[in-house]
Order: sequence, then structure tokens, then C-alpha cells
Amino acid sequence: MAVPRIRPAPSFDGDVQPPSDDVELYHRTYTTLLRSSGEMWLRVLEPAHRAMGSSLHGLAASDDLDLGALIYACRRLPGDVYTARRIVLGQEAVQFARAGMRIVDWELREAPARRRRWFADGAGTLAVLLASGSDLDDLVPTLVAYQLEWNKLHRRLVAAGHVDADAAACAEALGGTEDDWERLLEALGATLEEVRDASLDLRIRMLGGSAVGYARITRRWWTPVRQMLAELGVADRPLYLVSSNTHSLANLVSGVPRTHEDEVVRWIVRAGPQDLRDELERFREGRARGSWENFLYYAARSALEPRGAEERSAGVTHLSSETALRVSAQIIPLERLRPELFDSRLGDVDRGALASAPGVIVNIEYPLGLAAYNILREITTASDTLRGVYVLGKAATLNAAVGDVMLSSVIFDEHSRSTYWLDNAFSVDDITPYLVFGSGLDNQRAVTVKSTFLQNREYLDLYYREAFTVVEMEAGPFCNAVYEIADVDRHPSGEAVNFAKLPIDLGIIHYASDTPYTQARTLGARGLSYYGMDSTYASTIAIARRILSLEGAVAA
Repeated sequence: MAVPRIRPAPSFDGDVQPPSDDVELYHRTYTTLLRSSGEMWLRVLEPAHRAMGSSLHGLAASDDLDLGALIYACRRLPGDVYTARRIVLGQEAVQFARAGMRIVDWELREAPARRRRWFADGAGTLAVLLASGSDLDDLVPTLVAYQLEWNKLHRRLVAAGHVDADAAACAEALGGTEDDWERLLEALGATLEEVRDASLDLRIRMLGGSAVGYARITRRWWTPVRQMLAELGVADRPLYLVSSNTHSLANLVSGVPRTHEDEVVRWIVRAGPQDLRDELERFREGRARGSWENFLYYAARSALEPRGAEERSAGVTHLSSETALRVSAQIIPLERLRPELFDSRLGDVDRGALASAPGVIVNIEYPLGLAAYNILREITTASDTLRGVYVLGKAATLNAAVGDVMLSSVIFDEHSRSTYWLDNAFSVDDITPYLVFGSGLDNQRAVTVKSTFLQNREYLDLYYREAFTVVEMEAGPFCNAVYEIADVDRHPSGEAVNFAKLPIDLGIIHYASDTPYTQARTLGARGLSYYGMDSTYASTIAIARRILSLEGAVAA
């Protein structure tokens, strides 16, 4: 059967123009400077960073502290980054070795909120492996924001003299709220005395980089996943790719947290945070509005040790990544699942149909930006059995509230400058039965941006005027790869593309994590509470039910 050619999409009422000149200037500045084979001072980028007026770093050009931006940056960098004198970026360990840096012998470092491989030589050099071009767009502005705000705080502390490391004392002496200071003191990785005693003046170096190098990294990432598919005897089965997280699908089908319900509840009573203990009391008194299962899943992340063997016996095999592309994967052959362990919200399962279902789910831990394109392209190059692609991710919203679920029918990708019109596999009817605290919004328009920092008010206004209300980082690259599944050409640049007819099922869901129009705070600084499980699990249930229905195991 011939693959249908993708047809031109209808045009917009207006033209989608390039983003803010200041944003483009900043992006062009660091990408051209980092082509140099030598080191550069990070401070060279500070004027362009300030001039951009990033919505995530609104006080960059002010002497006032931007605690939200500093918290965000701290959570995406190793805790001891302030002890470094230089940061070296590269794609592969061999690049560092050729430059005289054997990072395989260095100490590993981690950042709480970004899955990257960092290495420290103990003498002032930090090395970091990049998995795609989006890592560069994410990391460089984060480092600049960190240095700017560190030095502001340094000057404030020098002027103030001694300040107790207490949130209330910091708020009174240095400005800001107690809540922000509590989060910053937890995320900073340094004492206030260390900040006061030293300003920051980092150097940065890029050891080259190429599209071929990123493709090589992605192939090394996919090889063990492909080998595990072969070991399980499902390598040639119909494949459903899900990009989400590593807990929600596994919890829904393995039943592990529900099997250990008593253990989770005991942990909440004995050692859980006060908000969970309060919510548990509300459940016991019948006053809680949310889902008991979602509450249990949230608490289980802290209450239970990893139970890989138990999940494997229930049909879920987990694979961690050992490459620069730190994206974990789960392999879930549908025929090996045990319906008696399913979350009841998945519906009535036809046991016979499930036992004979040929499909297999590969769930990947949402990749960042262009890594999504590389991964999907590698998977479809290695196999022609892909039946569906389902993307669940976080996004900023320009018109909704944190926790709302947004379903887009139009995706504009800044990387390719192409616009995709799609028949989303999901509608609000698939989401709202399982959504308690938020709203479901379909027929939205999403824009895939290059970085969370690379946007400002002018930039957001431009997209909002064209009715783009969802701002995220992965949907566009996934759509670029889907185009190449369905057409003989490489994905287009600057074109409108109609995805009404595709050889695969395609669904894209985002839940709102930021509201940049109304507040300068993001989940990167604050995080979702248990109530955030509401949108996550409503969306994951919709994805699981979609796959099961396509395999004939549940009613559509």
C-alpha cells in the first residue's frame, strides 16, 4: 500500500514571523562564538542575555535579585558548579580524550532537574556531554543566568555583611519572599558565606559538534533497547512509542504501588511530609476530591524502593541509558501484562484479546528538544513496525492554568520553521473523565521553542496574536520525524504541512506547568505537588486506553 503524500495545509490568517530580534541575536551570538576552538569568558554573553529580556529571567538587566531564575538555574546545574573555573562541552568522551581530558576517570556529577552527564576533574574543570543541539540552547543561557544572579547575590551579601542562612532573615535583608529563599537555600549547593566570599567568572569551551555525532549517540542509545526487544522475542512486533515519564504507565499496568498500599500509607504516617499526611486524613474522612490511586502513586515515589524485578514479572522491563542521551526506556509487551493488576480506570479488559495482542509499547523518558527527532528517526530507520507515536509532556500555557491538559491540532516548529496541522488522536472526551483539578482544552496551537530561556514578552505576544497558546520543546521535532515516515523527502523547512492522513497513529498531549504571562515562576523553580498527578495520570490513562483499544483489548 502506497504511503500517502502529505498535502499542503491551509495558511494562517497572518504570517508567523521570526521570533524577537533580541532572542535571535542572543542565539546567534553564542552559537558563533562557540565555534572557536579556544575558551571564551561567559561574561561576553551577559549583555545579549540581558538585552533579550527573557520571560524566565525578567530581572536579568536589573540590580534586583531574580530568585526564580536562580532557583531554576541551580536545579539544572551540578551543585558545585560555582567551584569551577571553566566548563567544557562536547558530544562524546573521545572528543575530550583528544583534547587531553580523560573524563572517564573524573568524578561524576548530577543536576537535580536535567538528565545530563557531568564530570569534574577536581581542579576547576567541569565537562558535560551534550545529546543534541537543544542541550546547547538549554545549557548556555542557564549558565549565564546562574552567573549573573550569583554575582548579584554576591554583591548584596558583601554590602549586607553577615546574613543568617535562614529564609526569613534573607528575605528581610536581601529582598524576596521567604518561600523563594527556602527553595533557593535548598537548591544553591553553596553556603551564603561561599557566595559572599567569591564572585563567579566562568570560562566556556565547545569541543566541536555535528549532526552525525548526535546521530551516533542516538544509535548507541537505541542499540540496547533493540537488543532487549530481541531477547524478549518482540523485535518484529507492532510498536507503539510513548514519550512520557518512567512512572505513570508502569504504575497503571504493573499495580506495584497498589500492591504495597499498606507500606506506602505507613510511610506517609511515619515519615511523609505534612501536606501528604493532611491529604491522607482527608481521604480517611471522605473529604478528599482527588484520586486515591494518584495519591498512592505520588507517595510511592518516596515510600518504595525501586522494584524492577516486581515490575518485570508484571510485564514492564526498564532500561537505563549509559550514553550521553540520558533517556530511560521501558519495554512493555502487551501479551505479558496481567490485567488483574491494572488500574481500574483502564476499563474492562478482554483477557483473551490482551493475551494474544502482538503490540509492544516502548516508553521513553521525554527527551529534550531535537533529541526527540533523533530518537524517532533512529527507531523508524531500524524498524518498519511503528503503529503509533504518543507524546505526553510539560508546556507553558498563555491562556490556561497550571495543571490543565492541552491538546493541539497545530504545531509550529522553530527549528524547521514548518507548521504541522494534525488530526490529534486524542480529544477532551479521552481526558476529562479522569481529570479532577484541571480542565481539558483541545483545538489548541503549540509552538516548539529552542529553549525555555529563549523567549521574551514580545516573542510570546507575537505567537499569542496568531492564537498559539502552548509553548513547549518536543512536539515539533517529533513531527519532523513523523513527516519522514510518511514522505520520501526529508522534513520541510518553512512549509505548512497537513497531517490529516498518516500511516501511523499520532497523539500529542501537554499539561500546563508554567504561566509566563501571569507569573515569573515555573515548575523548574517550584515543582508540582501531588495535585499535579491529576493531569499526568488523566493523560497517561488516555494513552494506555488508546493503545489497548487499537489492539482490541478494551472498548474504544
